[in-house]
Amino acid sequence: MQTLIKNGRVIDPANQIDGFFDILINNRKIEVVAPQGKIPAGKIKEIIDAKGCVVAPGFCDMHVHFREPGHEYKETIETGSASAAAGGFSTVAVMPNTSPVNDNRSVTELILSQAKKTALVNIFPIGAITKGLKGETLSDMGELKESGCIGYSDDGRPVMDSELMRRALEYSRMFDLPCIQHSEVLDLTRGGCMNEGIVSTELGLKGMPVEAEDIMVFRDICLLEKTGGRLHVAHISSGGAVELVRQAKAKGLPVTCEVAPHHFTLTEEACRNYDTNAKMSPPLRTDEDIDLIKDGLKDGTIDMIATDHAPHDLADKQVEFSNACFGIVGLETALPLTLKLVDENIITLQKAVDLLTQQPCRVFNLDKGTLGVGKDADIVIFNPDTEYTIDPAKFKSRSKNSPYKGWEVRGKILHTLVAGKTVYSSDND
Repeated sequence: MQTLIKNGRVIDPANQIDGFFDILINNRKIEVVAPQGKIPAGKIKEIIDAKGCVVAPGFCDMHVHFREPGHEYKETIETGSASAAAGGFSTVAVMPNTSPVNDNRSVTELILSQAKKTALVNIFPIGAITKGLKGETLSDMGELKESGCIGYSDDGRPVMDSELMRRALEYSRMFDLPCIQHSEVLDLTRGGCMNEGIVSTELGLKGMPVEAEDIMVFRDICLLEKTGGRLHVAHISSGGAVELVRQAKAKGLPVTCEVAPHHFTLTEEACRNYDTNAKMSPPLRTDEDIDLIKDGLKDGTIDMIATDHAPHDLADKQVEFSNACFGIVGLETALPLTLKLVDENIITLQKAVDLLTQQPCRVFNLDKGTLGVGKDADIVIFNPDTEYTIDPAKFKSRSKNSPYKGWEVRGKILHTLVAGKTVYSSDND
């Protein structure tokens, strides 16, 4: 079936398009992108009027936790993909800290099989760097690539053994897939639950010093320089770490990094009421760190925005702060929080779309994030000016752990299409 999207402002950084165009979808693919009014409506049965809206490639999030297999009470591939679609994401990469861990072909194939049955969006698995995420023995990285993994990570658990990380980077060079590191020196953070500083002292909570992140990023960059390979720094939160990545890029090293919206919109002050929805790893840092992260977004040091969508049920969050699980849901708040960077003149709207589309796909070698003719019709339509109040109770995610309840924001997802099929429409909310 043909679908015509008309009257929208098309922003497609991959093809350097920003203007008013109509898009014709035919047989799951983008068939025509033409100036407005140039595509005859004729007998086209499905027409989407995008007047006043932005039409862009479906967003791509390279860092989500969908909890399946093993922790389906928090999230499933089905509910996670519904949350992704509601947030404008057509493609996501799922982390391996499932139960069992995605450290072998059978688990990867299970995830892909379940995604084929229930997912509304494109699902790409990330394989574990080490078996069981234990940091002791490398997984079969070649097998993981063959079975469909697009990168390697022990996310949530840093690879502490330097020799092991060295070998992982050597294999990443061989397989041309990134090693995604959760940068944290556990010797410095063990038992910590928020950023170490004045606020943690006043609250009587054990802190996690920013140096724990900086030291690990420095170590991995040193190993990268020795081994080659590809290093991707996950959810960067430290201004010092941003500077280390900047210097490594200036040397021409193959290092990339991502930032999550909570690390450029919230500081450690959010923890003052012992709100466990402000507990995450890496922790919320300081205003100074946020300023340096924004500099990194502005100058291109930070390659992409990723949500680190980490759903937890009430039992994991409604406990003492020190005992609560780390992490928040993020897929359905990513766009409005990113648009705050536009409001502050940190980045342009075009750059915001770029950070959510083309750049993640460039780093992970995915043929997504574009509205090019002949490509899959993965498309998001959003109104950047619609204002509303964030209400986690309305999230499609199975979990509601968000610190943004009650925030007044702008930027509403209206439609998300995957391979030409509408998988989310605000009309149905």
